[in-house]
Amino acid sequence: MTAPTFDNRDGYIWYNGELKPWRESTLHVLSHAVHYGSAVFEGERSYNGKVFKLAEHGERLIKSGEILDMKIPYSAAELDDAVIETLAANDITDGYIRRIAWRGSEMMGVSAQTTRINVAIACWEWPSYFKPEERLKGIRLDLSKWARPAPNTAPTNAKAAGLYMICTLSKHEAERKGYADALMLDYRGQVAEATGANVFFIKDGQIHTPKPDCFLDGITRRTVIGLAKARGYEVIERAIMPEEMEGFEECFLTGTAAEVTPVAEIGQYTFTPGQVCKTMMEDYMALVRGENTAVAAE
Repeated sequence: MTAPTFDNRDGYIWYNGELKPWRESTLHVLSHAVHYGSAVFEGERSYNGKVFKLAEHGERLIKSGEILDMKIPYSAAELDDAVIETLAANDITDGYIRRIAWRGSEMMGVSAQTTRINVAIACWEWPSYFKPEERLKGIRLDLSKWARPAPNTAPTNAKAAGLYMICTLSKHEAERKGYADALMLDYRGQVAEATGANVFFIKDGQIHTPKPDCFLDGITRRTVIGLAKARGYEVIERAIMPEEMEGFEECFLTGTAAEVTPVAEIGQYTFTPGQVCKTMMEDYMALVRGENTAVAAE
């Protein structure tokens, strides 16, 4: 059965302070965000009726807006309350939440000094689709030809919509080749991240991950680092060159959507998901579902 498109669904979207019917939650074709990418967003998950890292996501949305010279007209706490309201209105327990703030249609041109900053929150059901044993097989990644930009050429520490254009291009090309996703290098030729997730590698019991100096230091990334340290793993954040992937034993991705997803292949490099991947998957799922609050996370 074909899933309904995202513009034609039942339910409600929180839109500039009030719940509106889903199909009526639209914007004008001349909105600044459509033409110039002036939008910031957050992706979150609700598990067993509770949003994981709710406050952290709200604070990051506000910060991303500040970086893009967009003063979001609600506090982080007000938006957190709106997320809870939207989930309740749609009767969602396990789901995905998308907050977004964007420049409206009051001006058309590069300058947008008087445009309204609009805010919306949508959510939809998103259960776990894969059994742990299936995920442990690992996914396959292509190597993207696109590079993450230098921090003096783009607002790389903001979750800005425009920064994902090259992610879409990378993922489309990878999918056409039969891969699930793509790994992107940065402007220096160092390993950066997948198109929407951070990456970790394992060798000799140590966990290695790129320093997030030109891409987002993901909320899930930080959580998993905390879980790994609580397990006694040494986590090394450093520059990683692509040829180093030859010597790594395991690999996994982290993100709100990806959660903890093992990787079996990146281009010419292969990995065998093992005990570290399994442990991180299990610890993360226990944490987000409230089943293991004893394990500390940063």
